[in-house]
Amino acid sequence: MKHLFFSLVFIVAGNFLTAQETPVKWSFTAEKVTEQEYNLVITASIDAGWSVYSQYLESDDGPIKTKFEFQPSKNMELIGKTAESGNKKESYDELFGMNLIKFSKKAQFTQRVKVTDTSEPVIGFVTFMSCDETSCLPPTDVDFSISLL
Repeated sequence: MKHLFFSLVFIVAGNFLTAQETPVKWSFTAEKVTEQEYNLVITASIDAGWSVYSQYLESDDGPIKTKFEFQPSKNMELIGKTAESGNKKESYDELFGMNLIKFSKKAQFTQRVKVTDTSEPVIGFVTFMSCDETSCLPPTDVDFSISLL
């Protein structure tokens, strides 16, 4: 319960930041691996002093994990889990009372897909929460459409 309270305090405090502040910029590309397989490369460019959280946190009791949702398609199949790399730091967080994995400066997420029709883009969205040392912004969804051509 304590963790949920602190999460809500961070989110509410983040609501007071200006609407123009967007500390995380996302880019979306595809890299061809074989005739039918592609790596979807999703990159977060993170402003100095800010961070985003891993997809793989030990509990849902802390900050919002980064999460990717891909629109189901008969022409696409996800292969494995979304991998992550970048400027990653893992440490115990006193406020949330748990180990956290977070990224600063840059995070790259890669999802392998198998497709049968490359004329259709891969559509979805990423949900993430960004925080600095004093506050967190509310969770945000960013839509994407990744062309395979």
